[in-house]
Amino acid sequence: MSRHPEVLWAQRSDKVYLTISLPDAKDVSVKIEPEGVFSFSAVGAQGEPFNFSLELYGTIVPEGSKVNTGLRNILCSVKKEKKGWWKRLLKTEEKPAPYIKVDWNKWCDEDEESDQSDFLASDDDEYDDVEEEGSEDDGLLYIPDLEKVRMTT
Repeated sequence: MSRHPEVLWAQRSDKVYLTISLPDAKDVSVKIEPEGVFSFSAVGAQGEPFNFSLELYGTIVPEGSKVNTGLRNILCSVKKEKKGWWKRLLKTEEKPAPYIKVDWNKWCDEDEESDQSDFLASDDDEYDDVEEEGSEDDGLLYIPDLEKVRMTT
């Protein structure tokens, strides 16, 4: 019997970001269809099968989409066919499955997107070149020392 990995999602006007949490995944297969069907399958570290299929809210451009497999996650950047904000990730209005969650670290509201254009360009780099080597503080939030910042300004 197959299991479902945790899937985090966020969007921009032109893309949807899906982060599939599956450490040490093998035989990763992602299929992206223009109608908006996103299918995933992989084998976990213990040899257990993982798979799911999502019918996304809108149509997409498979050629403009990127998938990168890292040590802990599979990062997917899915290009929307029409630029604009989707009301939700999935076409269905039903509550999404419990393994699908909002990625608040990457989330951006419609009115904030233009304010963060520099940040968005650097955010896409994560999907272009996934770092294979992990560090001890992977996933930790960096908070600068505000006293040092005040002294230098």
